[in-house]
Amino acid sequence: MRHNKKRNTAFLFETLICELTKAIVYGDLQKQKVTRSIISKYFSKGMPLHENLSTYMTILDTRGEEKNFAERILNEMKSQRKFILDDTVFESQSELIKDMNVEYSRNVFSNFVPNYKSLATIAQMFNQEMPIKEKVLLETKIINFMCSEPEARKEENLQPIDNLVYKTFVQKFNDKYSDSLLSEQKVLLNRFVGSFQDNGLELKIFLNSEVGRLKEAMTKCLEVREIVEDQAMLQNAKRIIEELSSFSTREIDDSMIKSVLKIQELVKELEHGN
Repeated sequence: MRHNKKRNTAFLFETLICELTKAIVYGDLQKQKVTRSIISKYFSKGMPLHENLSTYMTILDTRGEEKNFAERILNEMKSQRKFILDDTVFESQSELIKDMNVEYSRNVFSNFVPNYKSLATIAQMFNQEMPIKEKVLLETKIINFMCSEPEARKEENLQPIDNLVYKTFVQKFNDKYSDSLLSEQKVLLNRFVGSFQDNGLELKIFLNSEVGRLKEAMTKCLEVREIVEDQAMLQNAKRIIEELSSFSTREIDDSMIKSVLKIQELVKELEHGN
């Protein structure tokens, strides 16, 4: 049977994740905000598409299990699926598709989703119009998938792709910007790029120290005669100090990192000027 990917909840979710990733890479703050809002609107806990998505994710996240256990999980998912109202899911999907058509280009549904085939197989298995024989064949295929080992486990010596991408990016970054960035700016950006590896722990530690240093440097500037006598410069310096103080209550995001980079450059210029 023909698979309609626009009616595949997991595909729609993965497509939105692709859009969010592109927005982050290109620094499109407005698109980030819009995409996060759509994901929250349709996939928050308790929403019809959240419950529907969980059936896909449970199956996809089950790998390398014994056949009996995989069969039990699949049967449980099928039982839970009975309590999901298809009409409600269909209506939510229609509203989501409408929002996506408004906010993104018509190519949004052409985004590359790596596990698309698995998502399509699961969707077809849950299709009530699927003939019994084909449904059993699909269930067998899914059980075999749940019993198989992920590719990363098959080759124990295979380095995780995240580490490879990270190291390559950092190397290219350092080669390109080694002469144009301050040392403290390079440290900040390296910590920011690598924050996915340790949930941002090193980034938070560095920012805590760096923001304190910048705040101290800006406070000293309030004693410089040229700044004290220039009302505009004095007000701007105080505004920057207030902004630095506000960082302790904010989540770390692109906007904060950009602000810190600018203040780092400003402080360096002020230090050279003195």
